[in-house]
Amino acid sequence: MTTNENANRISDLIKQNEAAIQSDWLANLQKQAIRTDAKTIDQLRRHSTQLLALLPKATLNGGVDDIDGGAWDEVRNMLAEISVERAKQGSTPSDTATFVFSLKQSLFPVLRDNLVADPLALSDALWRVSSLLDKLGLFTIEIFQKTRDQIIVRQQQELLELSTPVVKLWQDVLALPLIGTLDSARTQVVMESLLQKIVDTGAAIAIIDITGVPTVDTLVAQHLMKTIAAARLMGADCIISGIRPQIAQTIVHLGVNLEDVVTKATLADAFVVALARVGASVVRA
Repeated sequence: MTTNENANRISDLIKQNEAAIQSDWLANLQKQAIRTDAKTIDQLRRHSTQLLALLPKATLNGGVDDIDGGAWDEVRNMLAEISVERAKQGSTPSDTATFVFSLKQSLFPVLRDNLVADPLALSDALWRVSSLLDKLGLFTIEIFQKTRDQIIVRQQQELLELSTPVVKLWQDVLALPLIGTLDSARTQVVMESLLQKIVDTGAAIAIIDITGVPTVDTLVAQHLMKTIAAARLMGADCIISGIRPQIAQTIVHLGVNLEDVVTKATLADAFVVALARVGASVVRA
């Protein structure tokens, strides 16, 4: 029997026994499921029904050896949607792949019962179906991992934005408290946040507070200078506060030139200077 004939027979058997395969597969999925609430069961039923409806057509038109062909587009797209959905729900790659792998348990008995009289055809069908489902399962893992990586990158970006708030302290005075280490990616977010706030408020002074920055090395100092230079181009002057003794020694040791930048030990001291520059002051009542 040729490869095409085997593919046709497999396609016919799946189509003819679709209801029985789907029922047995869903029962096995429910046994393996960590959660058995109505929403999870409905999702499993929907996904298994969709995949079984597409498999016969894809097998008939594209064979069982290559899932990259056009005949398998619908199956790949559907599995990609399942992988993305499960990644967003916090599932695991193995759980997603097991959804596909578990189909073997329900499909193999159908092949055995219908091809038992032809051992060669049976062994060939079992091998091809097993290889096919392995490829589809690995495909879900690949899509799942890509989606999870995208989610992690987006979350990291959101955390960066949340960790660099620009606060309006007074009319024309902004404050940018920095906590943690400054790297190139975070510096870009800091710079964009500060410049956007300067545009929105028309502020003339920006206080960059580094009290929460554990260490200042050459790279951190360069990032600070870039941020200050960018703010000046937007018409705002910068004051650096939070210069602790050890950081002051480090800056001197590194030879970083901060002569044209006002620096203060505390945010309060920097705020007083900023108020004086905008012609304001705070006095005790």
